Amino acid sequence: MSDPDAPVVLIVEDEPDVAETYNLWLQDDYEVRVAQNGDEALDMLGEEVDVVLLDRMMPGLSGDEVLSRIRDSGYECRVAMVTAVEPDFDILEMGFDSYLTKPIRSEQLHETVENLLERSTYDGLLQEYYSLVEKQATLEATKSSAELAESEEYEELTGRIDELQDNLSQTLGGIEDDEDFIATLRGLGNGDEH
Repeated sequence: MSDPDAPVVLIVEDEPDVAETYNLWLQDDYEVRVAQNGDEALDMLGEEVDVVLLDRMMPGLSGDEVLSRIRDSGYECRVAMVTAVEPDFDILEMGFDSYLTKPIRSEQLHETVENLLERSTYDGLLQEYYSLVEKQATLEATKSSAELAESEEYEELTGRIDELQDNLSQTLGGIEDDEDFIATLRGLGNGDEH
């Protein structure tokens, strides 16, 4: 894409065919950059990068290590883990914004990038809320009710989500219920102010 104002998406993927597929899917809408390993990704990272699509299992620096370095460096980009690794409770400690399990479809990748770009305009409290809700949804999709019920980390996660929802509800003017809360958040995402 030649639009200088197009959002920049950095694909970090060690499988050339997969990286090229993602590139083809996204290149009409974004400025796409491709890194084949973690070191290359860190070299290509800069303030202009808006979204990173990060493979979790790579030779050399793993996606987990790259993610940690991105967050430690203070870059404001949104990060989606795009991986064949089934999520476990260890994801609760990770600083990603979205988690996609391979194989993924073109529509799913586009939707994720769009959501992350939209989310990057939100303030820190809202970004944390969305990140935690994403982790909750990921775990609920892959873990049994019994596993979730036994997990202290999951209990802490849901408690923090409730706490953030209460804080955001107060910030946004006393929202009455979940539907009203979600509608207000969507309105904010569309540029509405309450």
